[in-house]
Amino acid sequence: MRRSRILALLGATSAVAGEHRGGGAPQVVAKGLDNPRGLAFGPHGALYVTEAGSGGSGPCFAGPEGDEVCWGASGAVTVVRGRHQKRAATDIGSLAAPDGTQAIGPSDIAFRNGKAYVTVGLGADPAMRDQLPLLGRKTNGWLLKSGWHGLVGAADVARFEAKNDPDKAGPDSNPNSVVAERRGQAVVDAGGNTLLWVKHSKIRVLAKFPERTIVAPDFLGLPPGTKIPLQSVPTSVAKGPDGAYYVGELTGFPFPHGKARVYKVKPGHEPKVVASGFTNVIDIGFHHGKLYVLEIAHAGLLNAEQDPRGALYRVGHHGKKLIKHTGLVMPGGLALRGGNAYISNCSVCPADGSSPLGTGHVLRVPLK
Repeated sequence: MRRSRILALLGATSAVAGEHRGGGAPQVVAKGLDNPRGLAFGPHGALYVTEAGSGGSGPCFAGPEGDEVCWGASGAVTVVRGRHQKRAATDIGSLAAPDGTQAIGPSDIAFRNGKAYVTVGLGADPAMRDQLPLLGRKTNGWLLKSGWHGLVGAADVARFEAKNDPDKAGPDSNPNSVVAERRGQAVVDAGGNTLLWVKHSKIRVLAKFPERTIVAPDFLGLPPGTKIPLQSVPTSVAKGPDGAYYVGELTGFPFPHGKARVYKVKPGHEPKVVASGFTNVIDIGFHHGKLYVLEIAHAGLLNAEQDPRGALYRVGHHGKKLIKHTGLVMPGGLALRGGNAYISNCSVCPADGSSPLGTGHVLRVPLK
């Protein structure tokens, strides 16, 4: 994925017509989080939240778009039990702008048989890791797993992308989502436009998500009708009630409104679009057999400075229904349990309060 970084954002705006009103107001269940992203329930019902961190003091270097990014070991995982929260894992690689915004680091978490699996983003050509200290080279671009003394490497996703480049668009890796299974783990690489299968540190491709073309938007100044490429940029994977994998896509630049889709993936078959008409999907999940889709920027990432609201949809046989819009500000992750959606909100917000949107937190949103 040739990604564009998210700009500093302004405050949220009012609700839109057609929003489903749930049976109760959303509640904050965790706060003060550092760019929170994917989340999942672990053993004994605790909620675990990945935090992409806020970079650090360096090394610093030019990012993919030429802006400066700085590395630090500020990535983390927080566990929430009732009204109490604490860091369950720390010292994970994080890349961010010098002010701690636009972070890339721990991005998702999943559990199987009591073991945690965590994806850690990179968002760049894997060769960039040569500039990082050892901890960065051993965490950023990896799938990690819980070990006796904390998180350890399960598979080097970025290395696989560098060696194979399955989509032939140039090496670019950003592990962003994981489903943990009995025999292995399904991992989405948003940079590589792939769904991967990891087993005993070995990686193979389950699916590639193709590039398509769209009519260039007017602001690019191209002749009317000019077609430009649009990458898929898969951001999320969930296992459906039918046993298939479902993958949501962000879409690449120019992040067009209404062009993001959800794919169904059966190993050995080409991905099939099963839901469409979304904008910048950041996470998906299933609850009681229904598919839920979370948008990070309902108005599109290029409009997020003016309107940073996200949106949560439920998808049924008769189309999609807006469940929540008000109060969702650049959300970054979704977990579903007990008739509620748990959403990491303000996912581009550092914990130090430097963002005008506030700090990262988790909302519990009733689905009925």
